[in-house]
Amino acid sequence: MGKDQSEMSKFVRSTTSKYKFGAHISGAGGISNSVTNAYTVGCNAFAMFLKSPRKWVSPPYSKEEIEKFKENCNKYNYDPLTDILPHGQYFINLANPDEEKARKAYDSFIDDLSRCEQLGVGHYNLHPGSSLKGDHESQLKQLASYLNKAIKETKFVKVLLENMAGTGNLIGSNFKDLKYVIDLIEDKDRIGVCVDTCHTFAAGYDISTREAYDKFWNQFDEIIGYQYLRGIHLNDSKAPLGANRDLHEILGEGFLGLEVFRLISHDEHLQGLPIILETPQLKEEGYGEEVNLLEWLETVSAPDDEKLAEKNRELQEKGSKSRKDQLAKFDSKKQKGTKRSKPDSTNDIATHLSKQKKASKTE
Repeated sequence: MGKDQSEMSKFVRSTTSKYKFGAHISGAGGISNSVTNAYTVGCNAFAMFLKSPRKWVSPPYSKEEIEKFKENCNKYNYDPLTDILPHGQYFINLANPDEEKARKAYDSFIDDLSRCEQLGVGHYNLHPGSSLKGDHESQLKQLASYLNKAIKETKFVKVLLENMAGTGNLIGSNFKDLKYVIDLIEDKDRIGVCVDTCHTFAAGYDISTREAYDKFWNQFDEIIGYQYLRGIHLNDSKAPLGANRDLHEILGEGFLGLEVFRLISHDEHLQGLPIILETPQLKEEGYGEEVNLLEWLETVSAPDDEKLAEKNRELQEKGSKSRKDQLAKFDSKKQKGTKRSKPDSTNDIATHLSKQKKASKTE
């Protein structure tokens, strides 16, 4: 129904959905493969790494690979200016108070942006980094300075700052951090925000009910502004509300449950944006199943729908042991009065790289 049948896939792209649901896809064997891989699992948008997330320097694209990427986008009807949201390397930290390390991060960052523009890609997602042991406000200014420099050195790619799960020195778990940096950007047309549902919940913003969801977006609009919202990362959360732990979970199996994803599937503000799954699927076929789930949720208008309740129970049961274990850890820390360590970019990198090894193959 309303689908474009593909000879190469058991999943098909929706031609009727109002939303660009997709996933973080492998580019193994060549960046052009990310396009066909996305199409194979029925994505209407997708993300990928532009180069290896585990190496500072990677070989440049060949002219043939760039042309093949563009040809595949045309063949499979993806607009690289709007439908693709590459993810920056996790260890890029433009806010690092160590000048040498910050410059090294900038070199990798500007290389990523250049790759985007070679491919004709219009958006790029960046973790805003950590101020580490530096003065937080000073490092926010440094981050903005590097962003301004990169914007001047490139032509059109828009940088999206992602909200984060942690507290303390990690930038972006508080909307005011992102607002502060955006205010310092000289060309406002080249900056935006990507909201991650797991990070949002882990940072203490409840979005699991209609009331909480609306409150969250009202806060976002008041502090940052809807005009800067340019992408969404969709993940359930293995950890409970306010745990400050960046632990992505398969949709419906975590502490968020299905209702927030049903709300997202009916939110007019999100139409036209790349909405990217980063759930811990071991195979990309799992993303095809989740894209289908999201497109089904788009048809479920009532929160008390019987089929929705049944599906939510099924998925919650699958994730029950994991939630129980994480809740026990969270409660234990609270009872002991243990101070949560301040997450920094190094911890964040380790968490993501470990997870990404399971979730996605890279070049």
